[in-house]
Amino acid sequence: MRSTDLRVARGNKTILRGVTMSARSGEVLGVLGPSGAGKSTLFRALVGEIDVSSGRVELFAEDVTGLPLWARARRGISYVPQTPSVLWDLSVRDNLASYHRVVHGRVDAATLKSAVERLAQRVALEDRMDVRAGELSGGERRRLELARALTRPPKVLICDEPFAGVDPQQASRLGDMLRSLARDESVCVILADHHVEEALRVCTRAVLLLDGEVAAEADPAAFREHPLVVGRYLGSWARTMPPPPPRP
Repeated sequence: MRSTDLRVARGNKTILRGVTMSARSGEVLGVLGPSGAGKSTLFRALVGEIDVSSGRVELFAEDVTGLPLWARARRGISYVPQTPSVLWDLSVRDNLASYHRVVHGRVDAATLKSAVERLAQRVALEDRMDVRAGELSGGERRRLELARALTRPPKVLICDEPFAGVDPQQASRLGDMLRSLARDESVCVILADHHVEEALRVCTRAVLLLDGEVAAEADPAAFREHPLVVGRYLGSWARTMPPPPPRP
């Protein structure tokens, strides 16, 4: 996936100022930066939730800039938004079943049951199938969101704040799932999160977004040492984080 000179303005305020970046199949790209840098706006522009003022969004060399969200989804872009979108009063089973019907239409009961069970197993929720979404932990709800995003096998998975409201153990578990999707299924995963340590553990490459512009790009180890990351984002704390794990 690639964006070229992507610009978004709302009224007199320019939010994205010519963002050019790319992400490949099989990698996890971290889009990091302070609050207000434009990360969520960038993601909403990539998935087609908002219009851009100018620039171009490409998916495997196809220009999808003018396509709405549903058309980009059919081409393989899945989105886990920052704001929870699960149906809180429904069980895990019914959440997955209802979303499956939205994506795939009506199918016979056996096919639906098999698909729902398979999705739950992929995110380790098979033992929580009859629990209401509102009764799940923060980490379990985010995994339910991920399962919904996998209902149509994605080529690109964009996750906005996947570790928000999640304890460190659950964040690590979710991060491992995202890495596995990229490594084992060649999904292009793009994520943004303020849980920087976990984001850098998971991603294979990171970009720094400042004031709506890409200010730096590097692998996780070099990213934390970058002068702009230290000077304008994380301070000296960046250098105290544990080193990223070796890549398999």
